[in-house]
Amino acid sequence: MSSDIHRLFTTAALAVTAALTLASCGLAGTAASTAANGASEVQQAEQAKATEDRVKQQVQDAMRASAQQREQAEQSAQ
Repeated sequence: MSSDIHRLFTTAALAVTAALTLASCGLAGTAASTAANGASEVQQAEQAKATEDRVKQQVQDAMRASAQQREQAEQSAQ
């Protein structure tokens, strides 16, 4: 059963890494666009904040799901 727990942990870690990578790419692109186009600066900042909030929520959801899966795996192993 420890291999199941390890696999669940690895899957969760990969999901978190992917989410953070996508978030950083999106925010970097938003920052570059903002510098190039001052008229839409406020709108892009709002979009970046919404993207950041969405990714943070996805990371929290993935971590919560991973913890629940670990708990279930540990309970079933007993």
